[in-house]
Amino acid sequence: MKFGTLYAYWTREWTGDYKYFAKKVSDIGFDILEISAGDLLAMTDAEVDELKAISKGLGIEITSNIGPAKKYDVASSDKHVREAGIKFLSDIMKKMDRLDSRAIVGVMYTYWPNDFTDLDKDAAWSRGVESVKRLGKIASALGIDYCLEVVNRYETHILNTAEEGVRYCKDVDCDSVKLLLDTFHMNIEEDNLAKAIRTAGSYLGHVHVGEGNRKLPGEGHLPWKEIGAALNEIGFAKGVVMEPFVTMGGKVGEDIKVWRDLSGGTTAEKMDEDIKKSLQFLKSTFGGNI
Repeated sequence: MKFGTLYAYWTREWTGDYKYFAKKVSDIGFDILEISAGDLLAMTDAEVDELKAISKGLGIEITSNIGPAKKYDVASSDKHVREAGIKFLSDIMKKMDRLDSRAIVGVMYTYWPNDFTDLDKDAAWSRGVESVKRLGKIASALGIDYCLEVVNRYETHILNTAEEGVRYCKDVDCDSVKLLLDTFHMNIEEDNLAKAIRTAGSYLGHVHVGEGNRKLPGEGHLPWKEIGAALNEIGFAKGVVMEPFVTMGGKVGEDIKVWRDLSGGTTAEKMDEDIKKSLQFLKSTFGGNI
């Protein structure tokens, strides 16, 4: 397993200086920096090449995270919206290939967050599968894992459990299309987190970790030893990426629904100390090297 974090632990907007964050996560001891995939489309080739050189020099892998807007919904009943979504995600993957970012993760079978105006799940499932089949072929050609995030019922009605995710992947039937399981969402939807990981099995391509209230792993009640044991049992050897959200404000706070300060009024320096401590906790619990 390789361990990483989403840059947005430190930001209030869904963007950041990824050159700065690559150095920061390297200094803390992470293997992976997860960025907002959509930002790649605003970057010039020279800027992508610079970020690639910096991350390679630091020994940091970059994974790309996206929650497509409704205008890019690949499961939309509107064919033009579906085509726009396919082009949007395809263009991102081409930029990722230049960056050597080999995993795109998120709710890429529909849009996020869902407004629940169309509750015909079967129809959205069918349309999404057809779109993801096409996107999976592009991902395969580029050597990218296309990891579908299973999220809770308040954010989508399509994929809420590992069992649904596996069934969706089987319908798509493409080796590059995998699942992303997130302990925050699993804590809401799954009867047993370790069992859900075993259900995902070889379909699991990425893991997001955070406590049930989105604090750093190790600060709450989740069964981390059982989670780590299940990941080792299925031979998981990909990214375990923290997705903590502890501060209010901005678009990040609004989208994630952080309505109170979960950091305890901490300083920037203390936030770095806290996430480093959490990384050491995860490595020791999951069997990695500290």
